[in-house]
Order: sequence, then C-alpha cells, then structure tokens
Amino acid sequence: MEFHLSFSTIVATSFSVIVALFLLHSLNRKKANRGKNQKPPQAQGAWPIIGHLHLLRGSQLPHYVLGDMADKYGPIFTIKLGYHQALVVSNGSIAKECFTTNDKAFATRPKAEATKLMGYNYAMFGFATYGDYWRQARKMITLEVLSQRRVETFAHIRASEVRVSIKDIYDRWVLNKMSENSEMMKIEMSQWFGNLVVNIMVRIIRGKTFSPHDDQERVRFQTVVKKFIELMGAFVVSDFIPYLKCFDMGGYIKEMKKMAIDLDNIFGGWLQEHKTIKSFTQQHESNQLGFIDVLISILQGVSKEEFRDFDDDTIIKSACKQLLIAGLDTTSGTLTWALSLLLNHPKTLEIAQNEIDEHVGRERLVEESDLKNLVYLNAIIKETLRLYTAAPLSIPHESIEDCIVGGYNIPKGTRLVVNVYKMHRDPNIWSDPLEFRPERFLTRHKDIDFRGKHYELLPFGSGRRMCPGIPFALQAVGLTLASFIQQFVLKNPSNEPIDMSETSGLTISKSTPLEVLLAPRLASNMY
Repeated sequence: MEFHLSFSTIVATSFSVIVALFLLHSLNRKKANRGKNQKPPQAQGAWPIIGHLHLLRGSQLPHYVLGDMADKYGPIFTIKLGYHQALVVSNGSIAKECFTTNDKAFATRPKAEATKLMGYNYAMFGFATYGDYWRQARKMITLEVLSQRRVETFAHIRASEVRVSIKDIYDRWVLNKMSENSEMMKIEMSQWFGNLVVNIMVRIIRGKTFSPHDDQERVRFQTVVKKFIELMGAFVVSDFIPYLKCFDMGGYIKEMKKMAIDLDNIFGGWLQEHKTIKSFTQQHESNQLGFIDVLISILQGVSKEEFRDFDDDTIIKSACKQLLIAGLDTTSGTLTWALSLLLNHPKTLEIAQNEIDEHVGRERLVEESDLKNLVYLNAIIKETLRLYTAAPLSIPHESIEDCIVGGYNIPKGTRLVVNVYKMHRDPNIWSDPLEFRPERFLTRHKDIDFRGKHYELLPFGSGRRMCPGIPFALQAVGLTLASFIQQFVLKNPSNEPIDMSETSGLTISKSTPLEVLLAPRLASNMY
C-alpha cells in the first residue's frame, strides 16, 4: 500500500513537471516567435481595392496625413496602396533598423510607369531595381562623378554662375533706381533660384551653358525639364491598381511617352555633340570638361560585362536625367525655403550677415573655401532642411525578402515609406520642433549632420540607397545663400509674414512665389 501511494505520487509529480515544462517551453517559443508572427497595426479607413489611396489624394498633403496616423497608431504601421502594402515609419530608431540591420532587405525600389517610360526602363540608378546594374552604376556615380574631389573641380562653375546671376540682379537694380527713383527693388526669388540652379547643372553636365545670344534653347530645356519633374511626381493609378493601366487615367502614360522622346532628343544631342565635335583633350584644355565627358571616359575603360543590361549611351543619358532630377528642384527649393525663413526672422538674417562680414568682410566676395568657417550659416541650412526637407516622405523602398522591423514581421514585397517630416518634428528629439531655431545646431545638436548616420535628421536618406549628391548640394546651397545675403540688403515687401504653405509634387515646394525687396550691400565695384 505504501508502495502504491508512493508510486502514484511519483507519477502525479512527474506528470505535473512534464506539463509545466511543456507549458513553459510553449510560452518561451511563443515569446521567441512573437516578432515573427506579429504584424504591425494597420491604419483604419481603407476602402476595397484602392486601400488608403483616397486619404493620400485629399486636400491635406500626404506627409501630414501619415503624421496624423502615426499619432494614432504609433511610429510603425501599415497602409494599403491599392494592391500593395506599405510600411510607414515615423521614428528615428526604427528608421535606423530599416537602414542598417535591414538595409539589404529594403535595397530595391518599387517599379513605376514614370521611371520605366522616362528613365530608360529603370536605367536611372536612383530608381533602378537592386542588382548588379544598380551596384555598378552607383559605384561609378558615387566614386567618379559625385565624389568630393570631382565636386571641388566644378567649384569655378558654381562661383561663375552665381556671380553672373547676382550681377544681373545688380544691373536690374541700377536701371530700376534710375527709372523708379527707389533705393529698393522687388524681385521674385523662386524663379531666380531655379534659373541659377539650371545654369549650374547644365554647365556641369554639358561642359558649357546655353548660348547667351539664343534664348530659345534655354526656354525649351527649362520647359521640358519642368514637365519632366512634374510627371515624375504624378499620381499614376495603374502603379497601384495594375489592371487599370489600359485606361491611362489622367493621360499620364501618353504624356510620359512623349516626354521620353523630348528628353532623349536633348540628352542624345548633347552626347553626340561631345562625341563628334570635341576631343577629351580639347575640352580639358578649354576647362569645359563636363559630367558627360567623365562618363564617356569611364565607360570606355570598363568591360561590357560590368554593364550588361544597357548600352553606354543609355547609361550616360539616364545618369544625366538622374543628376537633373536629384539636383534641380531640391537645390532651388531649399534655397527658397531658407530665404523665406530668414525674411520671417530678420534677426537671424542679421546674425548670418554679421558672421560673413567677420570671416569674409565686404572687400571681397565669399568663396566656397569660406563656407567651413560660416558656422551659423551652416546651422541655418541644417535647420531649413529639418523643417522643409525636399522629400518629406522618403522615396519608397521595397523589401526583397522577409524581415523583422520593430519586432514585427514584414513580408517580402512590402513598400517602405519613412515619414521624414514627422521624424524632424519629434518633440522627444527637438525642443520646440515647429520653431525655426538654427542655434540648436550650435549647442545640443551641434554634432548632428545629414549624411545618413544621425537618424533624427535624414533629408538625404540613409543606407545604400541614400542620395549620393550631398557634397554637390551642400556646396551649391551654401555658396548661393552666402553670396546673396552678403551682397544684398533684404526685406519682406509685406507687413505680413512670408507665406510658408506647401505644394506637393516630386518634391515639396512653396505654394506661392517668394518676393523680396533688395538693395546692394557692397560697394558698386564688387558687382
């Protein structure tokens, strides 16, 4: 009897232990697999077929809509873009996880009609799918075309174009003073910045600017490029609902096909000009070596196996398109926003001008070599890029494999959208995040830059798909802004603050033109 009781106790105890161990193992396994099985929250309000597209095409700009969703659902959630699922990230630490741990997983771009039709079937490296071609093209552009060394060789072009454009303003001011008898002249700056950046980009790409005696080519080019950028930012329904492609809703596909021909004629003409008219040596000696020449030289020295997908002419023309689309609106837009902010904050403008007077003086013009000493000016540029990033929503990535982000399972084929606008206004990172305060980059945030390593400030993206044109952008913006505020007294022509409302497109720009009153600040012989 005692043996029976003892044996029963042993059996019962053993069974209890086994059950407990099984439950503990199941709990641990469930906990370990939680990230693999758990999905991010999905925003409510999706409609059948179109998903959340109706919310993103309303009167409120998409980065504001997604920012409001982040307040409700948290810093990581999903939305439906027609047939596609998109992961929306609005937090620096989660963005870091996407661009470091999962950088390769999110290394490709979604396919779209714009980049297919106008980008030589995805030959534009910024929109190319992840693979051998993208790796080789990016390596070539990053190391040979947009390297710091190469950007520095084009310093004379930036300086020359800035001085010519400012001299034009001064000459107009002289005529205006004679006719109007007024010390200050009103000028629209959005277009001025745009024209200046076009001149810089064309001269750097082509090796020369447009003929000063024939403005027809310049006007045609600017018209085509403006339309090209508009179409690159157009909402093409079939990108999200493929079976509607045959209807070409909005007529965008027809326009894109025509635009592809117009652009090919322009860049093809430039390329042929460089191949047949001038030799590499002649252009080098005449100081007219452009990006086209650099690309021709590079591609002559590589094997065909390195670029199997496209011929040399297509690679060169697509690279020219990429440089234009990455540099025009972003650079001119940043300059417009920066000047708008300074006009709304005249004390900040005064401090920036005093800094230039201290380090450069008024007896010579500011040069690119001075920019490293203009600490406050650089803080102004950083604060402008924080508040008015050209792309408040990152160019979408797409996952090429399953991955884990923020503890959530993200399946292959998910599109990644980083809400840079929301991150740049995170009150946990930035005190008074809606205020324009360049001083923050002189104190608490002085070590933060925007080269993709500080995830609270990502105007140029991060990871292997980040923008490679940072050196060019910083030099062009810095020199132009420094030169302009050094050489002119600037005032808001209205008693009301400058309108800072935004309009959406491929990039975010001011919805209204920027007008400014100005007068020379230096002696007349300096212009």
